Amino acid sequence: MIVPMKKAGIIVEAKDARKTVDQLASLGVVHVEASRAPVGKDIDARKQDLELLEGALRALDEDVFVKGEQVSACKEPKDWKTGALHIVDLAKRYERCKEFSRNFSAKISQWEPWGDFDLERLEDFRKKGIIVRLYEVPAAEVKKFPKGAVLEVLKVERGMAYCALVSDKPLEVPFKEIELPKMSLRAMKARQEEDTLLMEQLVHDVRACMGFKETFLRQKQAIGKDLEFLNAWLGMGERGSLSYLTGYVPFDKTQDLISDGRKASWAVFITDPAPEDRVPTLIRNPRWISVIAPLFKVIEVVPGYQEADMSLWVLIFLSIFFGMLIGDAGYGVVFLALTFWMQRKLGRKAKNKSPFILSYIFSGCAVLWGILSGTYFGQAWLPPGIGPLVPALRDNTALQSFCFFLGALHLTIAHLWRAALKWPSLSALADVGWSSILWGAFFLARTLITGMEFPGFAKWFFIAGPFLVVLFSSGEPWKLKSLGSGAGNLLLNFVNSFTDVVSYIRLFAVGLATVAVADAFNSMAMGVGFSSMISGAVSVLILLLGHLLNIVLGPMAVLVHGVRLNVLEFSGQADIKWSGFAYRPLARGEEPDFHPAAEKRAA
Repeated sequence: MIVPMKKAGIIVEAKDARKTVDQLASLGVVHVEASRAPVGKDIDARKQDLELLEGALRALDEDVFVKGEQVSACKEPKDWKTGALHIVDLAKRYERCKEFSRNFSAKISQWEPWGDFDLERLEDFRKKGIIVRLYEVPAAEVKKFPKGAVLEVLKVERGMAYCALVSDKPLEVPFKEIELPKMSLRAMKARQEEDTLLMEQLVHDVRACMGFKETFLRQKQAIGKDLEFLNAWLGMGERGSLSYLTGYVPFDKTQDLISDGRKASWAVFITDPAPEDRVPTLIRNPRWISVIAPLFKVIEVVPGYQEADMSLWVLIFLSIFFGMLIGDAGYGVVFLALTFWMQRKLGRKAKNKSPFILSYIFSGCAVLWGILSGTYFGQAWLPPGIGPLVPALRDNTALQSFCFFLGALHLTIAHLWRAALKWPSLSALADVGWSSILWGAFFLARTLITGMEFPGFAKWFFIAGPFLVVLFSSGEPWKLKSLGSGAGNLLLNFVNSFTDVVSYIRLFAVGLATVAVADAFNSMAMGVGFSSMISGAVSVLILLLGHLLNIVLGPMAVLVHGVRLNVLEFSGQADIKWSGFAYRPLARGEEPDFHPAAEKRAA
């Protein structure tokens, strides 16, 4: 659920402003809202430090430096800034060398057909009145060069003639002259070799600094906290000899703030946020629901403060979608094993165990769906006479119908939740109407796509639904203008409701594709057979490659399709725009390896 917030204001004497912010950081409950733009040399310095650290970390994450053989680490400098500057400088030099090398490669390719040439001799000829001009012309047009000059065709390649025209006087030539380069071909190649060696050395030097990464990450976090402190302090408003600060506090933490305020002699006032306030979003859920939180962090979405928290429904339906999209008990076991291995390897370092728990849930759903449908690594490997626990899951028509049912149910929950938030306003009935339309769309999609009969009672969904939408969309059915607005709303979104239900067929299509890919590789392997050691090795290789492909692409399909159905279709029907930003209270972090120099407030 989204925790209700209170708006808090604190007034103190200006001389105590810094001390007050320090105490608030110790309390760690106030999401500070700047009363004015925070400015000052200290803020600029911290921003520059963060920019430097981010540049160094970006360099250490680049593929050219990460991939390749490991090298012995260099000694870590006492000052992190020196190390960061060194890495950023190495990365910039590498990029410059790479750009120079790319340019030389283009020039070498351009001048390779001409062969090598001596620029000094050509310059000597020019001083003596002998002019050498270069032309690249179609071979058939060589005869168009004027008389009275020596023409040397150096090479003919792909229908083009590379020509040198030697004369002791100016001539009218019907072709565009090619300007000589500033370096000879031999010099270009030598310079490119030098750049290549330098780039290899730069890559080696950066790889030797990989051990600095942990230090840089700690410094980035510490400086970020220090910057938050400075922003809060220098962003305080002023009135004469008083300073004030505003922010947001969870409703159940206001007494902590008031209690600390009394001890510190602050003037504290607590109010409800105004409609125009930008209130941060804090989500608290039971532990079994909060396991979905890492997913929202990965896709970087936060519901607005006035919106609904759909964590429970996303957890339930995304788990179902994962099972359907993977659709294989064998793959589910592989994901369980990988999760267990990752937890054993990284679990002690990770403070938050939710990602592992979420992975266990998703993997378990894949195992369950595979058992119900009797699918193991793309095959129905069951003893003779024993079928899948739910045979309908292997019937395409039934599975398509189930996808439409799942879509109608999912989107209906969104509308009913929305209606519950609107109640007791009559506009809640419009969402009941949209739910009715969704079930009409379910029966219509089932008829059009699977060929099943459209039941007679289903027509009432298309009668009652539009009636409720037109009448109650604005919550004021007695106004003619409201009826027009409701009709417009119906016309704009009626077709969308149908297409949203139909879009859930992607669960069937992608799940079927996963099984089809596995089955194809299984058939290829069986075709090769295991009659000899070589054929057996080839068959095993085919099986490994095919199933590895599915294991890699499966989670990607969940991110693309499963997450989309929740974040777009479902959220659209629930009117969740993900317009919020996370509650981040001012709090102490690790101290950076420097002492803040901000002892005097900037003017």
